[in-house]
Amino acid sequence: MGAMTDGLVLPPGSGRRMGTSGMTLKVGAEHSAPWSVFEAEVGPGFDVGAHFHDEAEELFYIVDGELDLLAFEPRIRTAGDWQTWESESGQKVVRGGPGSLMYVPSGCPHGFANPGSTPARMLFLAAPAGHEHYIQEIADILDAPGPPDVAAIAQVRSRHGIHQLTQMKPGQ
Repeated sequence: MGAMTDGLVLPPGSGRRMGTSGMTLKVGAEHSAPWSVFEAEVGPGFDVGAHFHDEAEELFYIVDGELDLLAFEPRIRTAGDWQTWESESGQKVVRGGPGSLMYVPSGCPHGFANPGSTPARMLFLAAPAGHEHYIQEIADILDAPGPPDVAAIAQVRSRHGIHQLTQMKPGQ
């Protein structure tokens, strides 16, 4: 029997919810080797924190709302607010609305945050496939009772080749 050649059609709202993270897996490693695809809802005040990946490339496309977007190496990697970072060539953080796209090659510092009072929605692709395993592990830690286990989060990030430069902030 040959390889599966059928595609996948999902109605709105379907997919695998990743805990209370706001992430819904649409296509993952079980379907595709090149990428994982998510629909992400980013709550008001949420800040993923500036970070970079050893291997993964990512693409973000804003569908609804606004997000502050970072995708460059800053002059100085400060530990605080990445929204004030600037690149050697003068690039600054951009506030993107519906239709804005951010592409992030591996090794490039990046982040997104919702500065507004309403949720933002985006389509999020990560390559290679399998990013859903990382998202699920982080969601499991964040959904556990009590304050987040910072050491456990750091261990999961390290195992997945993700280097956090500024802190994640959960939002409202």
